[in-house]
Amino acid sequence: MKPDAKKPISATVLVVEDAVLIRMPIAAYLRDCGYRVIEAASSDEALVVLQHHTTIDVLFSDAEVAGALDAFALSQWTRKNRPQTKIVLAGSPKTAAKAAGKLCEEGPHLAKPYEPEAVEDYIRRLLALQSADESS
Repeated sequence: MKPDAKKPISATVLVVEDAVLIRMPIAAYLRDCGYRVIEAASSDEALVVLQHHTTIDVLFSDAEVAGALDAFALSQWTRKNRPQTKIVLAGSPKTAAKAAGKLCEEGPHLAKPYEPEAVEDYIRRLLALQSADESS
């Protein structure tokens, strides 16, 4: 069930996942929730997007993404070069989730398999925190 879209969402989410059968449904769900979504199948594609798109509000990536950079190196690059971009990593290995804690926003990390509703709720809360910080 999709959340009520009472407040229009004007955020762009970059979804990085090499498994097309995982990436497409979460990207479609986030679009249905009102987000602008850009898809990348690897860290290489994600890096190109991050370098050329002016606004990426959230980087949502598999912790074990394909490409020259692993998800943690991609997150570190994003932190350094796009500090306003929120980062959410999802993965199944416990060690990956612990390592992600040093790079991601406060709060729990998403474990795979995840529910699309949980991803959208987490992203919405991150953006709400950012809006609150900017208003202060």
